Amino acid sequence: MLNVLHNPRYAGAFTYGRTREQLLPGGKRATIMVPRQEWISFIPGAHPGYITLDQANTARLTANAAAHGRDRAAGPPREGPALLQGIIICGRCGGRMTIRYHARGGKDLPAYLCQRDGISNARPICTAIPGHTLDEHAGQLLIDTLPPLAVEAALQVSAELEHRAADADALRAAHVDRARYHADLARRRYLTVDPANRLVADTLEADWNTAPRVLSDAQAAYDKAREQHDATLTPAQKARISQLVTDLPGIWNDPATPMRERKRIARLLLTDVTVTRTSDTITAHVRLAGGQHRTLTLPVPEPAWKIRQTKASTIAEIDKLLDHHTCAEIAAILRSRGLPNGEGRQFSPTMVERVIRTYQLRSRRQRILDNGLIPLAQMAALLGVSTGTVKIWGVRQKCRVPQIEAGQGCGLRCVETLR
Repeated sequence: MLNVLHNPRYAGAFTYGRTREQLLPGGKRATIMVPRQEWISFIPGAHPGYITLDQANTARLTANAAAHGRDRAAGPPREGPALLQGIIICGRCGGRMTIRYHARGGKDLPAYLCQRDGISNARPICTAIPGHTLDEHAGQLLIDTLPPLAVEAALQVSAELEHRAADADALRAAHVDRARYHADLARRRYLTVDPANRLVADTLEADWNTAPRVLSDAQAAYDKAREQHDATLTPAQKARISQLVTDLPGIWNDPATPMRERKRIARLLLTDVTVTRTSDTITAHVRLAGGQHRTLTLPVPEPAWKIRQTKASTIAEIDKLLDHHTCAEIAAILRSRGLPNGEGRQFSPTMVERVIRTYQLRSRRQRILDNGLIPLAQMAALLGVSTGTVKIWGVRQKCRVPQIEAGQGCGLRCVETLR
């Protein structure tokens, strides 16, 4: 199938010199393609073709090809959440940026990388741009850029095309009428000729046989053209097109809309996007299809490790609760207050202990000692009883040790955590 689309022979053209052999250093020969301007012979319309010799076919094939060469302006829209895939350009070196995906929160987030020179010459990556926030702002720009005037202009162009289609239909209808007239004239001439004049009769008979075929071909071409141009816009369709301005945000944000379709919409409105990055700012120069320009200035998104950090307010709350509660009690209190950790998960005792170690908070043992309370084992040794007896006395408020005040519950809550 690709050979049919690429080879001009299938479009009715005769060519010679499309390829040539090149001698390689090892003595082997390689066949290389030659540009059209260097072909020896190119004769269009030499024979009937399967497809038309249209430059649009070649342009469409070039646009849909994988954008590996330096002569490619953009790559085809593909799957994946990267909205600017194929049309984003590095603002430092002008090279095309590629895509790398990473998972975060169960989603694939894109990152745009300028690494062509790094791959070719083993150099560091030129620029790395986090793409999630940039894609969101670019999509919002597309929604805000499509004004109602664009739809009105599209309807005007559609009306002009309908007018031209009507003129062409009238010309084709006139051609059918002329063919019908000539067919009828050929029939009448043949019927009125003298049968004895065989030479004239044979000529008129041949004309009569040819005229119906010409009429049939003209009628078939007319019917085919009518089928192709019958798709004129009805008033209901025009009203629907006018509503697309308000429907576009809904279509764009609909989860059922494939990402490839969003990319196709973006390519209708965007020519390319040139991005640069500083330490804390991403600047995107958006070039629209109509020649206008827009500039987006965005802060650099925080790295993943920083996003997953527990909030400072939650850490301060844990530090405050450690004075009177155990890790298990603190985790229950944080869950009841709806305070998650940096990853959005509910706290468990193990997570609370991890926060204490990571942010170097005073441990529960140190707080007990700083408050003048005695650990469970030390209390048992001091009283000459077992640790179980100390627990029972603590519950029954029977501890009478100078370092422990009865009003503090004998320090039982603090002691139990130090067993």
